[in-house]
Amino acid sequence: MFTIGDFARHGRVSVRMLRHYDAIGLLRPARVDPYSGYRFYEAGQLARLNRVIALKDLGFTLQQVQAIVDDEVSAEELRGMLRLRRAELEAAAAAAAARLAGVEARLRTIESEGRMSTDDVVVKSTPAVRVAELSARVASFGPEEIGPVADRLFEELCGLLETAGIEPTGSSVMWYEDAPDGDGVVVHAGLPVPAAARGDGVGITELPAMPMVAAVVHHGPMADVLPTVQALARWIDANGYRSTGYAREVYLAYGQGDPAGWVTELQEPVTRTG
Repeated sequence: MFTIGDFARHGRVSVRMLRHYDAIGLLRPARVDPYSGYRFYEAGQLARLNRVIALKDLGFTLQQVQAIVDDEVSAEELRGMLRLRRAELEAAAAAAAARLAGVEARLRTIESEGRMSTDDVVVKSTPAVRVAELSARVASFGPEEIGPVADRLFEELCGLLETAGIEPTGSSVMWYEDAPDGDGVVVHAGLPVPAAARGDGVGITELPAMPMVAAVVHHGPMADVLPTVQALARWIDANGYRSTGYAREVYLAYGQGDPAGWVTELQEPVTRTG
């Protein structure tokens, strides 16, 4: 048998923790001296301690831990539970990282307010273009929602076009519309294709011409697009125009090399006010 101090050292925990586990019935000593009150543990109890610590470190409450270990789950069952919990924690960490990236992007937008030049905004028309497209619905227009979906759509679309033997004829484009029921946004990813293109599993559609757009070129990753978007909005408001819909994004140089070198044209449909 081990004294509580020896058992704590072998288990890499504190004596205070073992006393607490004893008090709540989570890990009782194998024997308690009736005269001195000293606690003694057996080597076999290290297995229970290992399960307790692993579950606790993964975020389970002590009440949940006790329910699990008292059911005498096997090592295989416990490993499955730990894998599931690890996946949940990884998902939570990814979500937290996405939120942090969104906060950083918003801070960059605040820092750039009033400093971005709008001299390069031009008003023009855009022609109709035949595109192969895939679409998906997202909960909101936030970049943390759009980004992963856009990457998936374009990857899938490129694969479908390659299988169909269709060669894109121009820059990729994304456009947006409100979901029909008003809940969320529909994201469309498109690649220009020849007029005669046909492809199984690939939607071919005519992206209509826009008679008047306010267009500006954004340099850098789309995660940093917000200052450009808001500078364009200020230009539209200051120059007697009104936005009539979501801006299209035409990716002139995107997806290869340093993101700082990516180039995207934002084309926001507008009309004259008054």
